[in-house]
Formats: sequence, C-alpha cells, structure tokens
Amino acid sequence: MSFRIDPRLPLTGEVRRILAEEIGKALLHLETAHTRPEQGLHKCRKRLKSARALLRLVRSGDETFCTTENQCYRNVAALLAGPREATALIETIDRLAAGFARESVDGGLDAVRDRLIARQHDLHEGAGLKAAIGAATAACEDGLKRIETLALPDQPEQAADVLAEGARVALRRARKALDKAGTRGEADDFHDLRKAAKTHGMHLSLLGRLWPTPIKARRKAVDELGERLGELHDVFVMRALLEADSEPLGPPEDTKLLGKLLKRSEKSLRKACLAEAAELFGDSPRHATKKLARKARDDLAGASSADDLAASAG
Repeated sequence: MSFRIDPRLPLTGEVRRILAEEIGKALLHLETAHTRPEQGLHKCRKRLKSARALLRLVRSGDETFCTTENQCYRNVAALLAGPREATALIETIDRLAAGFARESVDGGLDAVRDRLIARQHDLHEGAGLKAAIGAATAACEDGLKRIETLALPDQPEQAADVLAEGARVALRRARKALDKAGTRGEADDFHDLRKAAKTHGMHLSLLGRLWPTPIKARRKAVDELGERLGELHDVFVMRALLEADSEPLGPPEDTKLLGKLLKRSEKSLRKACLAEAAELFGDSPRHATKKLARKARDDLAGASSADDLAASAG
C-alpha cells in the first residue's frame, strides 16, 4: 500500500492503515539496527518522522490521540538520535572532503574522521544502544495496539477541513521558521525550518490525490531544500563539537582545516536554504491551502456520491 490518502475511502481507515504501515516498517528497521545500526537507525527514524507528519496532518480531527501519539514517537526518535548522529557526522566529513577536494587533498580531515569513527563504534557497540532499541521496539509495539482507537470525521466536508487545517498549520510553521532564520539566523531557527519543510513534503505525498496541481515540481523542490537544510544542520552540530571545551574532535592542530571548511560550507548553505525556502514558503499559508480545501471537498464528496450510487445500484 502507499503513503497516500485515498479520497475514495473513509479518512479514519486510511489514516489507521498508513500509520500501521509506517510503525510496522519502523519495527522492521529496529530489528535490522541490532546488526546494522547505520542503516537501521536512519530508516527507522525516517518512518517515525512520516508517522508524526501524518498525525500532525489530521490532528484537528482527534486532538487527544494525535498529540499523545506524536509525543510517543518523538520520544522514540530521541532514544535513537545519538547513535544516528554519530554516523551523520562522518557523512559530513566526507561531504566536506568531496566538496573542497583541493583544500583537503593532503588528508587534513583524516584525524578528525578517525575520531568520529571511533566515537561511532563506541556508541554502536555499547550496551546503551541495545537498551535504546529495546525501549523503542516496546514503544512502537504498544503504539500499534492503540491505532484502532483513532476516530476521525469521515463525512467529506469535515474530512476535507481536517486535512486542509493540518496542511495550513504546517505551512504556517514553515513560514514562521523562515522569518526567524532570515532575521535571527540561529542554528535552532534553521533546524525548525528543516523540520517544517520535511513535514510539508510528507503532507504533499499524503495529499497527492488532493493537492492542487502542479505538485511534482513542488515536491522535488521541498525534498531538495530538506536535504540542504539537513547538511546545514550537520554543519552546525559539527561546529558545536569543534568549539566544545573538551575538544572531542581533537586538538587545534588537527581541526584547523575543518574549522575553515565548516565556515565556508555554512555560509554557502545558509544563503541557498534561505533563497529556496523563500520561493516555497513566501506565500500566505491560508491562501495556499484554500484551493486544497476546495479541491478536497469536491474530490471527497465525489467519491462519496459514487459510493452511494454504487450501493443503490446494488
């Protein structure tokens, strides 16, 4: 089945289906993480983000369920954040080496990379990871059992309002984060923008049959922005480690080149992310989702009428 809401079917059943599929896949990735943590943890966290984006989309339809479950899966993702971040930092070093090949040709990043690999090994081999995977698994299994308690409006007009409101809130969040990133520009502002962009991208997938066209170009642009913001986030995390008093990345003589390349990468990424986000989220969220609400009502009502005709004919 797909990560897409079918407007021909009741909203409650569709959301239950997709949520069960995403959490079920997260559990499979957690099993993989026992032997291949680099792959399993990353894929599990992606599924949890998808589940949380779905819960945000329909939150106004069942506030209690969606708020509680969203917090649950946020906590699960936090359990796995440290080990996953260790791998992301190695990927950041490799991107810097490839992006600034001329400056790093003499192996000026090798010492830092070796320390990050050792750090990753310690996190992946320690008892803490096994405990985290166990706790995450238990939480996801409990979450699966609660899915049947979700109850959303299934009448076409009410269902359309729920979806439009969820999409509008996500766009409003992205617009607010963009404003803060452009004016204040703190690492947390760009991180909030990244999370909002990722959520919006998942909403585009979920609403693929309801979102006004054209959608493919927007989805591609949102995905590219999300990747770029992810790279910027990793740069911020690396810079924080570089500036830590304990010098976890090594002494200044080993990290001099890294500091230089981080500054250049950050400057370039900031500029690109702000420009791309302004293109995507510069419009009013209310204006952007008015068409969605109208189209969703028409499509859901059309599906309902077709079902009624089929039932009367039978």
